[in-house]
Parts: sequence; structure tokens; C-alpha cells
Amino acid sequence: METTREDIFDRIMGLPGLRILKPWYSKHKEVLLYLFFGGLAVFLNLGLFILFTKHFGWGDLFANVVDWIICVLFQFITNKTWVFAAETDSTKGLVAQLTGFFGGRLLTLLLEELILGIFIVSLHWNRIAVKLAAQIFVIVANYVISKFFVFKKKD
Repeated sequence: METTREDIFDRIMGLPGLRILKPWYSKHKEVLLYLFFGGLAVFLNLGLFILFTKHFGWGDLFANVVDWIICVLFQFITNKTWVFAAETDSTKGLVAQLTGFFGGRLLTLLLEELILGIFIVSLHWNRIAVKLAAQIFVIVANYVISKFFVFKKKD
């Protein structure tokens, strides 16, 4: 029988007024937390992209790679800790998770770079609209990779 550790989000759902939602939250916790932290990552990603391109004057593709590195570290920590609650009992296990996570994110970075390259660099579409649209594809692909490959539950 699997025991789950109560985290801050479980305690928040136990507050008066939110208790009524706790059964629904418990049933959908993984997806809800993924969307919550994914949303934070999208804002971080867009904010850094704007900072790097508008204020630092960096090129779109280079800025995207730098903000990607920062965001992937943020996502690894939040996904490992709260979304998938993926504990490891060794450094080897942690390195395997980190490698798999970065590898999966690298695949979706290539997809995002392709989208940005085509629609921003070649077709000169609105950079923020394209970046936001690309994030939708990336979020879905990242969830599938994380859930079924990186942080999969051991039987």
C-alpha cells in the first residue's frame, strides 16, 4: 500500500472553504499541480524571453535557449518535488531522473526552436503570440514525457 506525504497544497485544500473541493483536488492533484507549475514556468519563460530580447537585445533563438535552461531547472525541481512526488534513494537515481528530464525537454526545445524559427524568424509573425502558442505544444509533450518516461511510478 502506497503512503503519500501531505504537502503544502494538501494543507491549503484543508482550509475552511476549500475542504469541499478536496476530494476533486485529490483525484486530479497531479494534473492540477502540473498545470499550476507549468503556468508559472510559462510566465517565467515569457518574462525571461522578453527581458532577454527587449531589454538585453539578444537574438530570439539564443534568448530562448537561455530561458529554457533556467525554466527546465525550475520545472525539474517542481515536477520532482510536488507534481510527481518522485523520490530517489541514490545519486544514480537522481542523475537518471535529471538526465531523462533534460533529454525530454531538449526534444521539446528543438520543437519550440523550429516553431520560433519558422514563424518569428522566417515569417516575421508576432514573437510573443508565437512563443505563447509554441508553449501549448511544449507543455503537453513535456507532461507525457515526464509522466511516462522520467518520473514513472515503479510497479
